[in-house]
Amino acid sequence: MVSQEDPGGTELLLEPSEHPAVKPYKDALVKDGIPATSFQVQGLNAAFARLRERGVVFTLEPMDAGPVRMAVLDDTCGNLIQLIEMKRAK
Repeated sequence: MVSQEDPGGTELLLEPSEHPAVKPYKDALVKDGIPATSFQVQGLNAAFARLRERGVVFTLEPMDAGPVRMAVLDDTCGNLIQLIEMKRAK
């Protein structure tokens, strides 16, 4: 998976989940609400709206969390993915 805005940029490659330890690990992370990875975005509210419009299910809608705003989505492969936007210093 790569960004449409930067096809030569960072790429996410998830390894197959065939090892017997993977499913219990992933299930435990999801049960506890722990994201498998996190991506920084510019404009969290806009990203949230765009993804939700495309059918992405969020387990946590955008919220303030200290120096960031964050949201968490279900990637449909057994992982939670966190999106964060850095707040500007006042």
